[in-house]
Amino acid sequence: MGPRSPSSPQPTVNALTTSFNEQIRPLLDAVDRLRQLKVMQEGIELPTIVVVGDQSSGKSSVLESLAGISLPRGQGICTRVPLIMRLQEDRSLNIPRLHLEYKDKTIESSEIDITKAIELATSEIAGSGKGISDTPLTLVVRKKGVPDLTMVDLPGITRVPVHGQPENIYEQVSSIIMKYIQPVESIILNVLSASVDFPTCESIRMSQQVDRTGERTLAVVTKADRSPEGLLEKVTADEVNIGLGYVCVRNRIGSESYEEARASEAKLFNSHHLLSRIDKSIVGIPVLAQRLMSIQAQSIAKCIPNIVRKINEKLNSHLSELDGMPQNLVSVADAMRAFMQIISRAKETLKKLLIRGEFEDYPNENQMHCTARLVEMLNQYAKDLPADIPSKGGFLVEEIAILEESRGIGLPNFLSRTAFLTLLQVKVKEISSLPHDFVMKVWSYMEDVILRILDESTENYPPLQACTRRAVHNLVEKMRRKSRQVVKEIIEMEMITDYTCNPDYMKTWVELMDSQEAFMEAIQNLSKPSKIHIKVIGDVDVSHLRNKHTGLVEQAFDIRMRLISYWKCVILRLVDVLALHVRYAVKNLVDEELESEVLNEVVGEHKNEIKKMLEESPSTAGKRARLRKSVQLLKESKEVVGKIIDKINVIAPLE
Repeated sequence: MGPRSPSSPQPTVNALTTSFNEQIRPLLDAVDRLRQLKVMQEGIELPTIVVVGDQSSGKSSVLESLAGISLPRGQGICTRVPLIMRLQEDRSLNIPRLHLEYKDKTIESSEIDITKAIELATSEIAGSGKGISDTPLTLVVRKKGVPDLTMVDLPGITRVPVHGQPENIYEQVSSIIMKYIQPVESIILNVLSASVDFPTCESIRMSQQVDRTGERTLAVVTKADRSPEGLLEKVTADEVNIGLGYVCVRNRIGSESYEEARASEAKLFNSHHLLSRIDKSIVGIPVLAQRLMSIQAQSIAKCIPNIVRKINEKLNSHLSELDGMPQNLVSVADAMRAFMQIISRAKETLKKLLIRGEFEDYPNENQMHCTARLVEMLNQYAKDLPADIPSKGGFLVEEIAILEESRGIGLPNFLSRTAFLTLLQVKVKEISSLPHDFVMKVWSYMEDVILRILDESTENYPPLQACTRRAVHNLVEKMRRKSRQVVKEIIEMEMITDYTCNPDYMKTWVELMDSQEAFMEAIQNLSKPSKIHIKVIGDVDVSHLRNKHTGLVEQAFDIRMRLISYWKCVILRLVDVLALHVRYAVKNLVDEELESEVLNEVVGEHKNEIKKMLEESPSTAGKRARLRKSVQLLKESKEVVGKIIDKINVIAPLE
């Protein structure tokens, strides 16, 4: 294609900014305000033009041409921090106004001093050496004739560290670049030197990693005047998938003014025998400004609805999380009220777990299904208690020995009550540790559960948690002592006398006594086998009883059968009474004693310290502060986007 006629009108930045100022500026200001509010810290990405390029690709020259100001230059990496450039067209200004923003500071500057100011700010952020930092520096330029643009200039890509640069400079730069170009909201402005082979450029390789189709990548080809050969073919062939197209530019040379540079650029692309063949819609800084403004406007318009949605989601989530946090206490009355609410909630949870058997709060934690676990312990306790009375030293040997020692002057056919009670006491004493072990096991389990619930209820108040733990330990120890006393009394009652109104006792004894006649015959008739089967007891050897007095053996047999029959009643009582005791004690603990014990521990001697005891933990206080800060930020952000949301429907592509 031939050169454009010199009389053909060139696109001007002034015309562009005038034509679209009313549409673009409010959107750009809104996004810039969101960036100032640091909404990106909330995980909300903003539409951003990110400028990347290999070292010495002409990146700084392009930005200087767009802004009309000089930026730091030199050997190695000049841009050592992300530089956010906010260009704002202001036709009312005769003298440009510039300032820097970083580390919550604002530094006014001028066109003459801005290079030095940027260098000083960079040194303050990244150090005075050659190191880099991902902490951004914002440059705001308000000036006549500049395009309304916000761009992020990133350090140039270099593989080999030089001039005191860190050994891992490539990795550091790559990390910063990927951080900024990864979000789908980012538009990548890839600055390429006309003298290089585009597919070999490191900046192209990086952008292709995150934007394979190139739909959000625009390429600026610099130094067109130095390497015009084959440039048309490069931008036409597009071997590297630049979806938003190319713009070829000429850099400012030497002491040229920016106006002189633009005139020389226009002349170059109109008259050069190779460069004039490139379509005028993709050459020149003014075209680049127009393209960037158009892309920026469309990107903002496209992203704003999603930004609004994300702000609302984050805001609602943070508000919900803030509402769910413990009350922030500001007075003793608040502290006391919160304390009573904590105890009330803990009691209700314990009633559900320990009394009503409701465990929906811990569906997958079997250890917290308390009623079932208590039944398991009770069943195991009942199983551990012996169902019968094993003989020691042979059948009836113990009974005969006791009868012989309890003999007195009297008729021989009366059963000795003393012998029966003595045997009963011996047997009860032998199993007396089992009821004790059972109640100790129950209270150990109860202590774990109660501590778990109260720890969860007071986790945000460490001083209160320490008090409630002490209260629980003290209370459970009291319950242990009560249970030990109950067990002691039960055992003593069983040993002091024999009594039951259970009809099974007589029924069982009568059934067992049916075997007495056959049993005595086996003893007296030496011709019969020495082993005999007795109902309930089974096979027994009676050979050792054949030399004993018949009346003594008969009494011993009777006592044994009475003891076996009565033993069942004893075991039932030991199980039933302790089951009722545990049930009653647990209910009483939850309903009455827990609250009283905790209240006494927390308030008893510390009435003036209740507020201190309910101070939040540092982590909770920090979380509350972070959430409040985020909520305030998101509310301000919501207000910002709310004012411009209606404007996005009128944005049309800039031609």
